[in-house]
Amino acid sequence: MSASISSRNLSTAPRVLVVDGSKVVRQLIARVLQKELPQAEVVGCGSGAEAHRLLDSGVFDFITVALRLPDMDGLELARYVRESAPQIYVPIVAVSGDVDDRLHRRALGEHVTDYFDKSLGFQALAEFIRGYVRPESAAEGLVLYVEDSRVVALATRRMLEKIGLTVRHVVSVEDALALLEAERSQGSVGADVVLTDVSLKGELTGGDLLKIIRSDFGYGKGKLPVLVMTGDENPDNQAALIRAGANDLVEKPVEEKLLITKLLFQLRVAQHLRARESKL
Repeated sequence: MSASISSRNLSTAPRVLVVDGSKVVRQLIARVLQKELPQAEVVGCGSGAEAHRLLDSGVFDFITVALRLPDMDGLELARYVRESAPQIYVPIVAVSGDVDDRLHRRALGEHVTDYFDKSLGFQALAEFIRGYVRPESAAEGLVLYVEDSRVVALATRRMLEKIGLTVRHVVSVEDALALLEAERSQGSVGADVVLTDVSLKGELTGGDLLKIIRSDFGYGKGKLPVLVMTGDENPDNQAALIRAGANDLVEKPVEEKLLITKLLFQLRVAQHLRARESKL
């Protein structure tokens, strides 16, 4: 068997397993990945049983799985991976057209690392995977960061500035809205992405900020992505944040690599959508 995940060096060729019942989808994903990550070894299979055999014979650095497979649910496969010792920490991303519905119900389960909606396109998927297996050391973008804890804000700001992001930090939703309103009056959105805690000083919460950005300002998920940090593990409360328009959630305490990966992904997708709109 190949070396375990903990001992594998991702400076060597990462191995990606693509599990999808559609041969066309597998070929599309593999083609884009091989273009964007030419050093990656992409292995495709069409069923859960075939995936079992591949997983038993070697270690992968990243796994994408469709939610619906010919012989099992994709979440069953994710559970199998977690029960196989060499694979226990490998990132598993559910790739499907109905991920959004399951995400709204917080029904993806604890075994899936992350999710990806096919409607964003396979190019965005390649960039998403690159964030896991080839993390960027530098990035550009303006982050509006809403956090009332000085200690947490200092640590998180250092994480973001370390990779080149510009951070505008405010301690309340009221301050964030004042900034966004001032920028809007000048014809600007005011940030490339918003990163906000849920519980904040003042009368308004991060959830209120999210609703105002989506409803009052009319900024969609592509125009101004919002990443919400929460310590609330209640699935119903998390689902409410997604329904209100959060692009994604990051649970506290925040793990640096996961936060950076999710934040950079939202930045890249938003930049891609803006570039596409400018050509129309």
